[in-house]
Amino acid sequence: MVTMPLLEMRGISKGFPGVKALDNVSLTIGRGEVVALCGENGAGKSTLMKILGGVHQPDVGEILIDGQPVKIHGVTDSMKFGIAFIHQELNVLGNLDVAANVFLGREPENALGLIDSKKIHADTAPFIQRLGLEISTRTRLDNLSIAQQQMVEIAKALSLNSRLIIMDEPTSSLTLTETKRLLELIRELRGQGVSIAYISHRLGEIDECADRIVVLRDGKNAGELSRAESSHDKLVSLMVGREIKSFYVEPKGSKTPGYFKVRNSSSSLHPGKKVSFDAARGEILGFAGLVGAGRSEMAKAISGLEDSPTQEIFLDGQKLSVSKPRDAIDQGIYLAPENRRAEGLVVEMTVRENISLPSLENFSRFGLINRAHEKKIAAEQVKSLNVKTPTTETRVLNLSGGNQQKVVLGKWLAMTPKVMILDEPTRGIDVGAKAEIYRLMRELADGGAVILMISSDMEEILNVSDRIAVMHEGEISGVLERADCSEENVMNLAVGKKISAAKPAVNN
Repeated sequence: MVTMPLLEMRGISKGFPGVKALDNVSLTIGRGEVVALCGENGAGKSTLMKILGGVHQPDVGEILIDGQPVKIHGVTDSMKFGIAFIHQELNVLGNLDVAANVFLGREPENALGLIDSKKIHADTAPFIQRLGLEISTRTRLDNLSIAQQQMVEIAKALSLNSRLIIMDEPTSSLTLTETKRLLELIRELRGQGVSIAYISHRLGEIDECADRIVVLRDGKNAGELSRAESSHDKLVSLMVGREIKSFYVEPKGSKTPGYFKVRNSSSSLHPGKKVSFDAARGEILGFAGLVGAGRSEMAKAISGLEDSPTQEIFLDGQKLSVSKPRDAIDQGIYLAPENRRAEGLVVEMTVRENISLPSLENFSRFGLINRAHEKKIAAEQVKSLNVKTPTTETRVLNLSGGNQQKVVLGKWLAMTPKVMILDEPTRGIDVGAKAEIYRLMRELADGGAVILMISSDMEEILNVSDRIAVMHEGEISGVLERADCSEENVMNLAVGKKISAAKPAVNN
């Protein structure tokens, strides 16, 4: 007896101005099945799921639920059919607390017709506990880390008692512990008959949780693999249509120890703690640590985004004065932030405008912008970084997450960085684009730049870094040379344990 699938999407096509996002794509998901949706950035994964979630309408094609054709005209329709969507780019309101975000738009009322705040908090608490979150339901979202905000989004999906949960890069901001808990939760939900559409570029997670893998390439179905058939090489081959032999590039350039020095940097998150370290010219210095260790805050302090009155910065023997972002930019210190949409881009502006934005003085004369020069530089960066965009006049919000990240990098590369700080540089980026960004980082280092890379991806931090500085509660607990870089050593330092392999962060 053939069991009718929960969901069928047949012949789905969708176009945007200048872009054919989906071309005759089909997808089937059974009851209690976890289906991973894979593909490079721009392959159409998120667009397909946004159609299912009611965010976009298909140009062609049909959707069947329980074998019956349905029309999903908006998010409300999607929820009515038992579909919950956890977006890659967080959809939370920072000025509201946890409970208000979980029940946003469906708040229960009391006898007086007013929002029943007490019930909202009582109903939210079990979902927060289920995810292992040790936070109050009354905590404002803007007081939480991105990882914690991501977990609140997951709690919201759970509160809907959904039949199908779409998870778009759900672990991109999560720690190893949080990721492990989420994968356990997915197994629990599958056992309860809940279906999961799981979009991720982390192949280890896919191998652990997916029953079946559907691959998209250039907006079309590229193939699918069962759990038994799946392998890293097969999956990558389907995703990119070519063989990728190595994701990582060995260093070639020479290093100048002590070229960049930071002393006594502090942050509002850990005001009583100080960070000091040396970085060599020509190296990629990775920063590892658990969420809340202070890595992003350190990056913001170095970049002038966060006040650090005791901080001292030295570049090539010269002491720098950095009290605001423009000071850092003028001296060649650039930050590609973790939250690219909120802090790294103006998404309503075009690719060209974003690339030229931090250096408009280089494109203007007598107060007028030289559009031809601006277009030329933008086109060079788009070509160099392989940004998938119809033109440089395309608005950034119409690009995939990985291509948005490339635009963030492009605007700084157009200015020749001396120190490049990359906070979660490949968050939500596919394996092919990751390889390109790793190559770019190595080329920058070999060309004489200092690369400071903050990453929560253990594979990335271990394989890309020349050395790894591990942070714990606002301080560097130790630095690992490449020969000593292992998951065990990184995790021991991340929880504050002293190990013999660790070196001091400052060279005396």
